[in-house]
Amino acid sequence: MIKPGHIIAAAFMAAVVVLSNILVQYPVEAMVGRLALADLLTWGAFTYPFAFFVSDLTNRRYGPRVARIVVLVGFVCAVLVSFKLATPRLAIASGTAYLFGQLLDISLFARLRRQAWWRAPLAASVVGSVVDTAIFFTLAFAPFAAFLGPNDSFALESAPLLGVLSVASARWMSWALGDLTVKLCAALLLLAPYRALMRFVLSWPEAQRSPA
Repeated sequence: MIKPGHIIAAAFMAAVVVLSNILVQYPVEAMVGRLALADLLTWGAFTYPFAFFVSDLTNRRYGPRVARIVVLVGFVCAVLVSFKLATPRLAIASGTAYLFGQLLDISLFARLRRQAWWRAPLAASVVGSVVDTAIFFTLAFAPFAAFLGPNDSFALESAPLLGVLSVASARWMSWALGDLTVKLCAALLLLAPYRALMRFVLSWPEAQRSPA
């Protein structure tokens, strides 16, 4: 039975995914010392972590089955928007990374949900973020994934790691590290609002029939 809360969660997930796919086109035009953030980050890196936030709250209230449905709604939105705004290779990389990262987040959260309140959302978001980032940047830019579409020569050029270190690597590796850093910081920062909202959603009558 579809409940209003299911629709709200799915709507929030769709909004996060669509907004992130739009903002990923806009680099962060700022400098931190000698580091040009535009070489590492887009504004989408700051909105995408909310996808884990939405799936974790949904999982906490309704359980993993409903959380997976909400994730699938986001997946459909991600694919549709990505194919419209990006190349087929980036769209495939984005959709695959999102699906694997979110489903892993949900499974790990379900295993840890009865432990300390912070452990499930933090561990699930961290592991899901690592997997999501690894899959996306590998499929999108690694040379061996050229069967998905042409390689990006600029992304494959050697440059100082993170733009400032003496160690050189392909640019896409610095992009991946910058993106992952934001996601991991967000996983920590979102614990406070998660705690506040967790108490709120668990106080609703529907939630008392769901696994705690």
